[in-house]
Amino acid sequence: MTEPVSSNPLNPDDSLTVPAVLPKHIAIIMDGNNRYAKAHGMAKGQGHVAGKESLDPLVEYCVKIGIEVLTVFAFSSENWQRPPSEVALLMRLLSATITEQMPRMQKYNIRLRFIGDRSQLSEELQAQMADAEAKTAAHDAMTLVIAISYGGQWDIANAARQLAQQVAQGTLAAEDITVATLGQKVQLADVPDVDMLIRTGGEYRISNFLLWQSAYAELFFTDTLWPDFAAKELNSMLFEFSRRQRRFGKTSEQVEGSVQSSADTHAK
Repeated sequence: MTEPVSSNPLNPDDSLTVPAVLPKHIAIIMDGNNRYAKAHGMAKGQGHVAGKESLDPLVEYCVKIGIEVLTVFAFSSENWQRPPSEVALLMRLLSATITEQMPRMQKYNIRLRFIGDRSQLSEELQAQMADAEAKTAAHDAMTLVIAISYGGQWDIANAARQLAQQVAQGTLAAEDITVATLGQKVQLADVPDVDMLIRTGGEYRISNFLLWQSAYAELFFTDTLWPDFAAKELNSMLFEFSRRQRRFGKTSEQVEGSVQSSADTHAK
């Protein structure tokens, strides 16, 4: 079963149909801002400005169709290696994004969260992030997660460090460390794992993003540059997602048998 929904919540007449089966958690690597600027004869920094603007309609679209968690990769731990002027611009844009998103978080009852190594950020930005999280902590229509100074390897190492500290303190036995215990220490342990990971910009890699959380994510790559990525293309990807069989290590026959068994149970 499908239902119509506006592809741009600001334009109710522009409607799309969404599939009945949707991912709970979508993660997006927002790539292509610099190439967008170059293609349009803009200064490099203007591509990042354009990319910031493209996030708004997608956030509204996702909350409107019932996505539980949307995580976007805004600044990686490796991005600190970029020219200082570009890093400074990105930090200003991140601050502006938080400010500009707050009315939207209030309007649509969206919770705003951040993941990443905050120790690398300015005290002002850290305070702004903490304030935004506190003000939206009770919101439950959707969670928007912005990854800043984040790397998947850092995330896993940080989780392992916490377990090592517990072992050293005598509160955890080394032999009790399992996939489950480590999974409880990584970022976003309290939300569903990533179901659908999208990368824009024509690159075919996940660039150290949510390595643990995306273990069984369906991967989608598009040549579309991030500032040009819109709800219509996301909608097409959602239909492709709904057609994929997610086996989680099982065979097709096992998955199909489980689905049939569930259907028979509901039919009784």
